[in-house]
Amino acid sequence: MSMMPPATFEFLVFSLRTQAEMNMGLYIFGGEEERGEPNLDLARHAIDLLGIIQEKTKGNLSLEEDRLLSNSLTELRFRFVQASAKSTASATEQPVIVAPDGSDPNEDAPRIIIP
Repeated sequence: MSMMPPATFEFLVFSLRTQAEMNMGLYIFGGEEERGEPNLDLARHAIDLLGIIQEKTKGNLSLEEDRLLSNSLTELRFRFVQASAKSTASATEQPVIVAPDGSDPNEDAPRIIIP
């Protein structure tokens, strides 16, 4: 028989928060070379689910539960903006191709690629 954590409000918030963080690429399992691309759509979905929980439970949470949910959403939304900006910046950056002898870098000559 496996030991499951109790089904609590805190566990629900932590589960969705962890899903969002994992999909933003904040957790790395293994080496840096094994890091996958963030899935910002799934991260946004988990954050939106937490937002729905906040909206639907307004006035029905203890002070601790409300703080946990509010603080989690604030942090996740901030990190999402950072991850989105980083993803956009890396997607739009084009490497600069330079021919060491000054010739046309499109020819079949050796080239230096500067990321």
